[in-house]
Amino acid sequence: MRATVARMDSTPPPRLHLRRDALAQGWSDEELGRLTRQGDWTRLRRGAYVEAAEPPDATTRHRLLIDAALAGLQRPAVVSHQSAAVLLGFPLWGCRLDQVHVTRQPRATTAIGRSLRVHVARLQDDDVVVVGGIAVTSPLRTALDLARTIPFEAAVANLDAALRRDLVDHDALRSRVAAAAGVTGVRQAVRVTVADARSESVGESRSRVLLHRLGLPPSDLQFEVRTPSGLVVARTDFVWEEERVVGEFDGRVKYGRLLRPGQHPGDAVFEEKRREDLIRDEDWRVVRWTWGELVHPASVHRRVQRALVRGAGRLG
Repeated sequence: MRATVARMDSTPPPRLHLRRDALAQGWSDEELGRLTRQGDWTRLRRGAYVEAAEPPDATTRHRLLIDAALAGLQRPAVVSHQSAAVLLGFPLWGCRLDQVHVTRQPRATTAIGRSLRVHVARLQDDDVVVVGGIAVTSPLRTALDLARTIPFEAAVANLDAALRRDLVDHDALRSRVAAAAGVTGVRQAVRVTVADARSESVGESRSRVLLHRLGLPPSDLQFEVRTPSGLVVARTDFVWEEERVVGEFDGRVKYGRLLRPGQHPGDAVFEEKRREDLIRDEDWRVVRWTWGELVHPASVHRRVQRALVRGAGRLG
């Protein structure tokens, strides 16, 4: 099977130690246990240890789990699904990373263990790339696998981010989904073709999914509010142009995210208020919602619906 080469995050993870290698080098289980009790090593999974404390971030820990899992495989396999996403540098949200996912060609058997999940699927030549010496499903194949297997909201958020970073081509993803008719999970994958590179955060992606579920889809994203002379006064997350309503996800978080060097949070809050005033001066209504409200759809529905009704009534 032909494979091409892809880039991987160059940041080296903490050093991994396998029990079998340590024993072959003359260490004993008693010594390994002492290193663990003293905190010099941390047990990552059965037969695998990492120097010092366990990595605090899930993706670094998962990269180590991949190394440990591959070292224990009796037969070769291609790293896939969430595990491939980690190695390819996909931004991930809402995905479990407690199991390493690999794929083998048909005639193999599926298997689900505590730390390893084996999928069986047919892989074409261009479905496989090499990342740091490891066979991994390609970005396009990985995107398709995620679309088929993880919850819809998480799939949209992750694919939005992958599209935004040019890791996946949207047209190619649509074509691949269309060609996968009859494959398990492809009906779910079809929904994920609504992924949009213009969503700039997980919160915006989740908001877009929710608005569609509520029957309140925006007419556009990243909308520029302009003066009659064409001057841009603001760019907003969502817009309902017919009702002259713009939507903003979690402005309070943005205050911190958009701070310039040396800028005080209070100054950012004041600038955001001025920005909103400028939007309203151009005869647009502004509706906002926060992270907490995303898990309470009725609140978002009520707020957006009220703004749309008032906007339509004002123009009617």
